[in-house]
Amino acid sequence: MSVRVPLGDELLTLSLPECNVTVAEPVGGKPVDLNSAARDALDSPHGPALSEVVSPDETVAVVVTDVTRATPDDVLLEVLWERLTAIGLNRDQLQVVVGLGLHRPLTDEEITETVGDFTDCTVNHDPERTVEVGTVDGCPIELFEQVVEADVVLSTGMVEPHQYAGFSGGAKTVVIGAGGESQIRYSHGPEMLGRDGVRLGRIDENPFRSFLDRAGDIAGVEFCLNVTHSPAGLLGVAAGAPRAVVSELAATAREALAVEVSGSYDAIVAGVSAPKDANLYQASRAPTYVALGAHNPLSPEGTLVVPARLPEGAGEGTGEQRFFEQLSTAADAESLYQSMKNGYEPGAQRAFVVAKMLRDQSVTVTNSTCPELVEQCLMSAAPTVEDAIEPGSDVLVVPDALNTLLLDKGDTTA
Repeated sequence: MSVRVPLGDELLTLSLPECNVTVAEPVGGKPVDLNSAARDALDSPHGPALSEVVSPDETVAVVVTDVTRATPDDVLLEVLWERLTAIGLNRDQLQVVVGLGLHRPLTDEEITETVGDFTDCTVNHDPERTVEVGTVDGCPIELFEQVVEADVVLSTGMVEPHQYAGFSGGAKTVVIGAGGESQIRYSHGPEMLGRDGVRLGRIDENPFRSFLDRAGDIAGVEFCLNVTHSPAGLLGVAAGAPRAVVSELAATAREALAVEVSGSYDAIVAGVSAPKDANLYQASRAPTYVALGAHNPLSPEGTLVVPARLPEGAGEGTGEQRFFEQLSTAADAESLYQSMKNGYEPGAQRAFVVAKMLRDQSVTVTNSTCPELVEQCLMSAAPTVEDAIEPGSDVLVVPDALNTLLLDKGDTTA
């Protein structure tokens, strides 16, 4: 059997002739034409139309995603701007903000690639320049000052499986992407991440998702334009009230991405596509999505294998560096997990989740440009996938682990 998994922008062909290989690929759904689907979504939004949300004399901030999300922000911005100009807005009334959270700022070239013709009115979010706009559950909600100064806040986003929020998108682009450390510290802290319902693929009765939605109300996120996708391509576009947008697109994604598997496996190859394979912080999502998802089919003695080049190493942003510091200075996963249960700096939550996984499962990263760094972070490194898997193993290959929801055979919920 010839099996291929992502490696950067290419596909890596695996050769495991002595292994029993099963491939978990979701049905993928039927792709849509982005331009027409986006316009249709704006024609039939959830809640008030954009023309009822924005007045001709108001300023608008549109928060978009950064390079860690494969959102077609340039096209979404074009479609939004068509409607905003029809309402009567001029270019000087528009501010585009790249929602970084605690990731690194985009370079000028990356901003152009992300927003296309809107480079002249686009800035990177700066978490050091925030204003408190209210509280949720006692947590101060801080927003980038250029978002606060706008009369109306809009956002783009990608609704895809998310380790904590169930699915990303909706108010998350603004609350986390253009927020301050306060809400990132609270929402990504051990107390929140340890709550029932905070898990991949779940939005109903998910405390993390609930916090994002309520913080979005405080932040004034009135209207969003989001997409969802699968390995087959973009599957849907929805516009309007953030909660309803996420609900619609999560249902579309769940139907397209769920795969039922049975039995247990000696090794699981968890593929991760660009741009998530750029650094270890992002690529580590692939094994945690498998091990800490709705159903983990890896045997107790098995290993998770992640092919990723990691050209940025651990990652260059504040959050990525905190992640690396926690993992690289820890003696072992158990002691790190126990110490981090007492709290950690925003951004380090990925180390907490990785430590939780590594207590029970081993992870080997292959094909990377920085094997020494990988091994500093309590994981193993191997030159190739074949080197990481014992001959005769039962192997499950999940080519796109970030866009596959593994379910126990017979279970219909994610």
